[in-house]
Amino acid sequence: MLAPRQIIFTAVEGTLLHPAPGSWSAVLEALQALARRGIPLVLSSRGNRAQLDPLRRKLQHGHPFLTESGGGLFIPDGYFNLRLEGATRAGRLFCVPFARPQAEAAAAVQEIAAEAGASVVAFSQMSSREIARNCGVSTREAELSRQREFSEMFFFAGETVKAPRRFSQIARGKGWETIPGDPFWELRATILRNGEPAPRYLMGIYRKSLHVKLRSVGIASQAQDLHLLSVTDTAVVLPRRPGEFDEALISRLPRALRGEQAGPAGWSQAILKILETP
Repeated sequence: MLAPRQIIFTAVEGTLLHPAPGSWSAVLEALQALARRGIPLVLSSRGNRAQLDPLRRKLQHGHPFLTESGGGLFIPDGYFNLRLEGATRAGRLFCVPFARPQAEAAAAVQEIAAEAGASVVAFSQMSSREIARNCGVSTREAELSRQREFSEMFFFAGETVKAPRRFSQIARGKGWETIPGDPFWELRATILRNGEPAPRYLMGIYRKSLHVKLRSVGIASQAQDLHLLSVTDTAVVLPRRPGEFDEALISRLPRALRGEQAGPAGWSQAILKILETP
């Protein structure tokens, strides 16, 4: 089999995991087409490894994947015949961290909140039942969500307009990034390796391993995945809903290609179209 000429990076949320009905038969067709051509599919999730595992099992996914918005890069043991700088073993995987550990993020949340005079409640302070009640998910889903490795989730209790702003300013001054949410915010601190984020680092490993010219293609539908699309050679933006794109994402990626459909069906259509392009 010839070496692949491109690597596909896909966001999970808003594409493969989408509230609108989608055709899983179409997803399987696209996956089979990728497999026949030997093209790796790298999954990227805003969730943690425990949350992504069920989808990986369903897809029988055996390629590298990214968790927590690129905070963690996981590579199956034996996938590359190369030494992975900074990698540690995690079961049958090797993990290359691109963000500081969750324990540091959890401590930073409390430190920054005290300095900002803000009242916050973090995931690490809550039970699975409390998280389930606040997020509207099952207790099992809440248990999985607590298993973050590279960031901490929290919300402002008795929030005022100024508290989140003060918190974000102080966090930025200390080298931390805040990602707003409703109701849960996220605190993380990115680590670059050789000045590169996780997708570019991984592309470098692919190029060293395969010794061919490779292009990266990114697929996503939501502004939260700008970190992925902004560093791939070709960006494909799917609509969030039929005919409706995330304008915050489109405005930052004026040269991005636009998909025609939302959800799994749109994802599959985009994959097959990419494969047809010379």
